[in-house]
Amino acid sequence: MAVVTFTTDFGSADAYAGAMKGVVLSLTPDAVLVDITHEIPRRNVAAGALTLAQAVPFFPPGSVHVAVVDPGVGGQRADLVIEAGGRVFVGPDNGILSLATRSPRRAFRIDSPHFRREPVSPTFHGRDVFAVTAGRIAGGCPAKEAGPPIDEIVELPAPEDGPLQGECRATVIHVDGFGNLMTSLGAGRTDGRWQLCCADRRFDLAGGRTFSDVPVGDLVLYEGSSGRIEIALRDGSAADLTGAMAGAKFELRRLS
Repeated sequence: MAVVTFTTDFGSADAYAGAMKGVVLSLTPDAVLVDITHEIPRRNVAAGALTLAQAVPFFPPGSVHVAVVDPGVGGQRADLVIEAGGRVFVGPDNGILSLATRSPRRAFRIDSPHFRREPVSPTFHGRDVFAVTAGRIAGGCPAKEAGPPIDEIVELPAPEDGPLQGECRATVIHVDGFGNLMTSLGAGRTDGRWQLCCADRRFDLAGGRTFSDVPVGDLVLYEGSSGRIEIALRDGSAADLTGAMAGAKFELRRLS
């Protein structure tokens, strides 16, 4: 019984996500379907890649992961299926699969009619190519039967600026639904008092282990569940307070 996951920017108001699930189930009725999320910011390939890479390690080997954030749908980019880490990944060759499929990996272009639904809509490869491919693979078809191998795929740079240090510069790589700021910094000592400088504004914050280590309304610097350094506002949104969005540059300096 194969697990098939979905990561898209489709949202929940339309039939797109449901149609993809229907295609998979029509090919593999006993597949277990899991929504990682359909709320990736519209056309934000980097956010989709990061979200997929965060979630994948917690799924069992053999899982099939479909990721569709595809502003170039119907264009020149390839349709891909990738084997990496004992799992299979399906989606467009625009970087969305790259963070979750670091080498060693094997990539194939989806060319076989058996892995495509005819006619293929030029605007909905999620349904007509990627869902079909996921359904076939979940049903036992080898990924290599999808089409010819590809030596290189579009790569997104890994968001890494080293560990947290007494003075460092970094980037906000994601803002979650609570307004917490995930940064490009790896783990490091968060204890003490810190100063955050972002867009010529300065904020004081305390290092902690979790949100409750600071009073309501205060900022806290901590190692998040992702293993990266994050910044949160106790019972509020750090993004709203600081004005920082994904891609924002900032500096951190230890005060004590």
